[in-house]
Amino acid sequence: MEPNIASPAALIGDPARAAMLQALMDGRAQPAGALAWAAGLSAQAASNHLAKLIDGGLLRVEREGRHRHYRLAGPEVAHALEALACVAAPVRSLEQPRSPKARALREARCCYGHLAGRLGIAVTDALVDRDLIAPADDKLYAVTPKGRAWFEDLGLDLDAMRSKRGAARQCLDWTERRHHLAGPLGVMMLSRMVALGWIEIAPGGRAARLTTLGQDQLRSRLGVDLETLQPRAAA
Repeated sequence: MEPNIASPAALIGDPARAAMLQALMDGRAQPAGALAWAAGLSAQAASNHLAKLIDGGLLRVEREGRHRHYRLAGPEVAHALEALACVAAPVRSLEQPRSPKARALREARCCYGHLAGRLGIAVTDALVDRDLIAPADDKLYAVTPKGRAWFEDLGLDLDAMRSKRGAARQCLDWTERRHHLAGPLGVMMLSRMVALGWIEIAPGGRAARLTTLGQDQLRSRLGVDLETLQPRAAA
């Protein structure tokens, strides 16, 4: 039986609901008020849209006492939104982002917990070029023995995700049109880089910034230098 893509597509197709979903792409839970603000809606209108997204399986709600917070139902929803963004984004805006916010998001951003944008692609390319990960079937990456040693030296516990299917996934980047590292490994890597002070995530947003320490570390460990990078053609 073919999957019914019409139902989630109809939910995402509403501009207000799409804005709410995009506001949750950093992987964090948000209260209804923040999502109402992101969509430009009243509290009552936002509540109706949130109920539809929950019923449609795109959102889940977390309750803490009297407070309710909303987040994407899972990484599959984030991947679907990223894929749609690749189709929907105007080419001109990708080549020449017009606003500081758009430029910052293209440079580096958090995509459901992993590193995306120009920086995410650069790190992924370096991991592949140095034989630390290798593209595999089913849109996955395989971690090589050399890569395992590299990630463990970074401070990651790869045994903790050994049983997880799709631990290292390929995610199509909506601004760069190429794949960056996603899945549990991608999430662990970004979390570790933030903890080490290499990357900073904008409070309440998705934009990420490579610190001076991060520039030095990525240059020495992976040969990544954003100032000298040239875009690669999409595979």
